[in-house]
Formats: sequence, C-alpha cells, structure tokens
Amino acid sequence: MAGKKILMICGDYCEDYETMVPFQALLAVGHTVHAVCPDKSAGDSIKTAIHDFEGAQTYSEKPGHNFTLNASFDAIDVTSYDALVVPGGRGPEYLRTYPSVVSAVRHFFDANKPVAAICHGAQLLAGAGVLKGRTCSAYPACRAEVELAGGTYADIAVDKAHTDGNLVSAPAWPAHPAWIAQFLAVLGTRIQH
Repeated sequence: MAGKKILMICGDYCEDYETMVPFQALLAVGHTVHAVCPDKSAGDSIKTAIHDFEGAQTYSEKPGHNFTLNASFDAIDVTSYDALVVPGGRGPEYLRTYPSVVSAVRHFFDANKPVAAICHGAQLLAGAGVLKGRTCSAYPACRAEVELAGGTYADIAVDKAHTDGNLVSAPAWPAHPAWIAQFLAVLGTRIQH
C-alpha cells in the first residue's frame, strides 16, 4: 500500500487527543500528514485543550500540549492531498470563519476524498455546507448544527464511529479505536499481523 498524503486542519484549542492521536497514528502506519492552521506557518504551534467527562452536564476543559504545525496553510495546494482530518475542540468554531478553510473543506467533499471529523469537527463541516444529505456523528451538543446544515445526526455511543461514504465521524476521543480504524479502511490502508 502506498502511503496517502493527508491534510489536518487544526487551530488553537482543538482538542489535544483529537489532534495528537490521529496525527501520530496516521504517521505510524506510513501516511504523510500535514498539520496546518490559517495565519500560522510550519514550526509555529497551536495550543490544545484537554476535554474530559467528569460528571458535569458538559465536558471539562484543561490546558493541553502545544502542538507544532509541520506545514504552512498559505503554502498548501488542497488538490495534492488524498484525505482530510478535522479534529474537534474549540478550533472548528472559529476555523469555519475563514473562507479559505471552508473552500479547502469543500474540495474534499466535491472530489469525494476521505474525510475524518470528530467531536466539534462537525461545526467546520456544517460551516462549509457539506453535510446536506449526509449522516454525521459529533459531540451531542453539535447535533443542532449537523441537522440545521441538512445532515442526519448519527446518535451513537461515545466510543463508536460512523462511516457515510467518504465521511468518517465520531462523537469524541473515546471513539479513537473505531474512528481511526474506519478512516484507515476508507483510505484503503491494510495492516497485517
């Protein structure tokens, strides 16, 4: 299997696990992953946040790691990428205000390339207008955004993932094993033991 070239669009306060884990896992199986953020360059970092489920009515938030970007958003050519990863957290909330980010996301759907979105990543997909007629999971608080964007919300357990054609989505980081496995399948990645 030839490795794929994957774009990860992330931003400040993206969820720590939802940024670091897929980035490292995809690299570990031989893919190239370029992590970018608008208005930042390769070598710059974003701040991440750790979201946890500790019995409150919503998740808690604590400071995460500084995550170093390895590519510059302004220098990328989205047509050269095979797939897209959209981490959750608070990043998608503001990333959807960048027309260039919205255009990049739309490219992957228009070209029917694999897309993995988790948690609040659905906010960026909704903002890009790519959920109409699609089924997408997300953090439950983002259900309204999925539905208002014309999508069907996949109401699944927090440790499950859902695949709808080229789109693999999940509610939050406890779904990493299922979400990453389903994304690897859509990518055509084969791991043998």
